[in-house]
Amino acid sequence: MASIIIRDIPDATKEALRLQAAQSGLSLETYLCYVLKQLSGQDTTANINILDIAQECFGTKHGIDLELPEQHSTRFLL
Repeated sequence: MASIIIRDIPDATKEALRLQAAQSGLSLETYLCYVLKQLSGQDTTANINILDIAQECFGTKHGIDLELPEQHSTRFLL
């Protein structure tokens, strides 16, 4: 995999990107790779949330609408 060095990035820009990465639960490097892949038009489906995939494939637009039963605990309080 190739490496890129970017010089003279304003401190405020780097900090904003670092915060966005942290909010996404990613390292700055991983986040920037993801952003660059998106901007270049490359496939980034490996980073899609599994719940989003399930909703897209099995969601209500496909006629599947499951109602989950209410859960009850069988434990007794002492």
